[in-house]
Amino acid sequence: MSDVSARDMWRVLEPLHGVTYFAPACLTALKAVGLRGFWMGYFAGRAAPLGAVGPGVVEAVFYNFRSDMVRRAIPDAWTFAAPEAVLEARRTSAARVLEELVPDLADLATAALPPLRAAIEAAPACGRALFAANRDLPLPDAPGEALWQAVTALREHRGDGHFATLLAEGLDGCEAVVLFAAATGTASDMWRDIRGWSETDWAAASSRLTARGLLTESGAITDAGRALGEHIEARTDALAATAYRDIPGLEQARRALLPAARAVQETGLVRSADFLRAGPV
Repeated sequence: MSDVSARDMWRVLEPLHGVTYFAPACLTALKAVGLRGFWMGYFAGRAAPLGAVGPGVVEAVFYNFRSDMVRRAIPDAWTFAAPEAVLEARRTSAARVLEELVPDLADLATAALPPLRAAIEAAPACGRALFAANRDLPLPDAPGEALWQAVTALREHRGDGHFATLLAEGLDGCEAVVLFAAATGTASDMWRDIRGWSETDWAAASSRLTARGLLTESGAITDAGRALGEHIEARTDALAATAYRDIPGLEQARRALLPAARAVQETGLVRSADFLRAGPV
């Protein structure tokens, strides 16, 4: 599978995974097990495969959130709900949402799961903490739940590689968000709010990027900044492709899941930075 095909696969998998963050039924399920508020649900839900880890671990593996934003949710989340309860609520609610949006999801899962499972087994785990934690969760018997968990493992495999690339290119968490906002022309105040960075943090990161020639003094992205962004995405693709080489049936699986991904996007639930970068499928 080529690097471009790895990106095509991600653009299909990302919406299927992402219902867990935005579908009202998924948010209600996390609240029902005791978690309080959207962000506690987000941090605990995504971190639950790692176990009852502390805030430092979550800050490290999620990469681009301000430390105090993480620490408002973790470790308190584990006093309200054990990771095992969070995992079950997350998986079952996401599957129910997908089943409602895609009536033939069970059939799609039956067709797509064998190559997805093979990709998960073949994917390198070194340095990929979120992928490894998700990979080691047992796939449930219910087809929709198994599909969502497989999609999630491969999504986190790509994400871990992306964060490694940001680190290798010398971009810290705030700088990465500032550069992304400039590259996409999206509002800085929105990204500050959803990643917890202050105006002071943002200004300091912008100054560092300007000193590197990646932003202009006015905060616009430069040719060098755009080139770096394109390099990061290409390198992310290359690292993601390590899961997909020599796996029979992956393109057929991607095509089978494409209508399901489109059905999710048509709901308007896709609002995260990853969805914005992926674009419509």
